[in-house]
Amino acid sequence: MSLQNLHNPDTPSSATGPNATGNGPWLSARGLFCERDERVLFSDLNFDFSPGDIVRIAGPNGAGKSSLMRILLGLSAGFEGELFWHGEPMAQQVYDFRSQLLYLGHQVGVKGNLSPEENLAWFSPSASQQDIYGALKKVGLAGYEDLLTHGLSAGQQRRVALARLFLEDKPLWILDEPFTAIDKEGVSELEQVVINHAQAGGLVILTTHHDLRVPVKTLMLGGQESEMPLC
Repeated sequence: MSLQNLHNPDTPSSATGPNATGNGPWLSARGLFCERDERVLFSDLNFDFSPGDIVRIAGPNGAGKSSLMRILLGLSAGFEGELFWHGEPMAQQVYDFRSQLLYLGHQVGVKGNLSPEENLAWFSPSASQQDIYGALKKVGLAGYEDLLTHGLSAGQQRRVALARLFLEDKPLWILDEPFTAIDKEGVSELEQVVINHAQAGGLVILTTHHDLRVPVKTLMLGGQESEMPLC
């Protein structure tokens, strides 16, 4: 199914977005075009992401997954087309969008010279020590709170970053390869956390090579046209 068929083709690409009434998709795109080094990564890319969705951005290497993630995060202006947040142009909703976003990158983003507790206190300054200890326990790091993070394994460092999912009450999660370096048990646990967030009315957008065990929307890049089947 072509992405352009996932919304009313008569919807104008203007200041009145696809959710201008307040009901419907949270994050939408109309006519996104991006190229790098004179090579088109994607064009006429349209989508609507709604609460309850788990969206997997997929495609071969070089298909534009990282570029699209940077565009969604507001880290790149190298594109044409329009993004909408709750039906309003993203340019007018940047503060609201970022205040509702929790982003975990492919790099874990934790400081090795700080402990897991100190890292999480920096990310989530309003969290109490009890909250932080509870989050670390949920990701299997009880007893590691005061150790320097650089002494932890790659999987444990990833778990420190993932503990943020239990500390920050954000409806929109954008996760870049969140299952990297996680063991089989951890993958199953994280998968359930993602499912729970979506079932509670959140929106999860992720890149991963892991096949999730629940239906997801897959935004496939790199073909003759970008497609978004439910698989």
